[in-house]
Amino acid sequence: MKSVFTALLASAALLAASTAVAATAEQNYKSTCFACHDAGVSGAPKLGDKAAWAPRIKLGKDALYKSALQGKPGTAMIAKGGNSTLSDADVKAIVDYMMGKAK
Repeated sequence: MKSVFTALLASAALLAASTAVAATAEQNYKSTCFACHDAGVSGAPKLGDKAAWAPRIKLGKDALYKSALQGKPGTAMIAKGGNSTLSDADVKAIVDYMMGKAK
């Protein structure tokens, strides 16, 4: 019985951490990424636009992470959306958040 309780506590802790990461990703999106991705500035795929995100999602998370972290030459996408205070983990969480809105 103790191991079941311990497992339930661990699951609850993981869920709470996951929820906190998602909330932070949304906040970070709203403080940085929205400037281009809400309006579609310079061809940026709009948040929630499934058609615009589909070909990008097909490239895989690693490709999207790389574009978000390093920028994308030849486009308006600059490294970390111009917010160098974001950690790599923050940027990856934002990418996950944005991809989730497009599925």
